[in-house]
Parts: sequence; C-alpha cells; structure tokens
Amino acid sequence: MGKSGFNGILDEGSHIKGELHFEDTFKVSGKITGSVVSSGDLEVYEGGDLDGEIRVRHILISGSVRGTIRASERVEIHSTGKVTADVYTPTLVIKEGAFFEGRCSMRAEQEHDGATANVTRMPLAKKRL
Repeated sequence: MGKSGFNGILDEGSHIKGELHFEDTFKVSGKITGSVVSSGDLEVYEGGDLDGEIRVRHILISGSVRGTIRASERVEIHSTGKVTADVYTPTLVIKEGAFFEGRCSMRAEQEHDGATANVTRMPLAKKRL
C-alpha cells in the first residue's frame, strides 16, 4: 500500500474480465466486466464502463455502471454518470443531468440479507437531450 492510498488505474482501451480486489482507491477509465470488491473507494471516470457486482466503501460515478452496487458509505452519480443498477447504500447523491434507473435501498448493509422487500422504486429518469 502506497503512502497516497492509491492502488491503481484502468485506463481507456483496457478491459478487465473477472474480479478486481484493491485496498484504498482505484480509478477506472476503461472497462470492467465482473466484480469489484474493496473496503476502499472506486472512481469511475467518463468513458469508464462497469458491468457486474460492485462492493466498495464509496463510489463516484462519471461513466457507466450496470449491475449491483453495494457501498457501505456513499454512492455519488455525477452529471455525466449513467447508472442502471440496484443500489444499496446509506447515502445516495445524484447530480443534475445524471441518469439513474433501478432500485435503491438506503438501509445499513447488515439489514439487507439479500432481501429487497422494502426497496424503494425510483421513477424512470428522462432521457438526456
């Protein structure tokens, strides 16, 4: 682990298929298909594309994410972010212009137990022009 708490970056033109594990912070501008597991932070930049199961502390999304997101602290979808996923987190921030389609549960992770009975259904977002 480096002093900066930065573990790595997946740059444009790169693709990981399978599982990614890291400890502190990982930045994505490329594509990941599979699962991402960490007690740290994941940053998905514009052009970044994730499809699968994500389990992190905090995720910042400016690119595209599909699948399931479980963030123990926070999910932030920035104005260029596109998320089609079920989201489980105590804090969800959706900036103006962002796209979110899916379900969101803001209960603590230990309360989920895989159940989705009390998940809030969000209205479909309008397509960006």
